[in-house]
Order: sequence, then C-alpha cells, then structure tokens
Amino acid sequence: QVQLVESGGGLVQAGGSLRLSCVASGSIFRINSMGWYRQAPGKQRELVATITSLGTTTYADSVKGRFTISRDNAKNTVYLQMNSLKPEDTFVYSCNAVIGVIGSDATVNYLERWGQGTLVTVAS
Repeated sequence: QVQLVESGGGLVQAGGSLRLSCVASGSIFRINSMGWYRQAPGKQRELVATITSLGTTTYADSVKGRFTISRDNAKNTVYLQMNSLKPEDTFVYSCNAVIGVIGSDATVNYLERWGQGTLVTVAS
C-alpha cells in the first residue's frame, strides 16, 4: 500500500507564508508527477501546482509568483512554499502523486494517490 500524508497547514495572516509538505510512503518503485490541489467546501477541486520527476513545474495563474512547488525525490516528498498569502487562498490543500509500484508479476503499475488534505486559513 502507498499513501500520502500532508503537513504544514494552519492559520496565517494575510501577507504571511506557509510551507506545506507531503510525504509518500509504502512500497514505492518510483514517483512520476506530484502536485498540489485545493478545494473549498461544496466547490470543485482546482489545480495549484504540479512538478514532474525531472522538475518541470506548472502553476495556476492565481498563484504564479507567490507559490513555489518543489520535491525531494530521495525523500519521496513534495513541498509547496506559499508566500504573500491572501484571504482568497483559504482552502483545504491536498497533494496528489502518480506512484509506480511493482506488481506480483514484476511489472510496474502506476497508481494515483491523494493525501487527506490540510486546511490553510488566511486571515485578513
């Protein structure tokens, strides 16, 4: 079994910073893309940022220049550094990863996994 566990959410004043972390654990062969998404209650989940295994990144327009996604492949961890936070950044943030595991037939199977989510609240 593989799972993702996030940490680092909390309450911060507008203009402040937070750093989210997400660690993948289990019988991992390799991890392809990793990313962060966010969702408000009753709303659709939206992409925040993604990063490939080679480090290529993409960002939502709303966070460009303020948020930075990075990963440590040796630690199976993805980070989201959030600066200049705004009240409209208040969401539950979840990490996502496409993880390769070796099956019983010795082939690599790719599984998509989500973390449980961590709440980020930005006070005005």
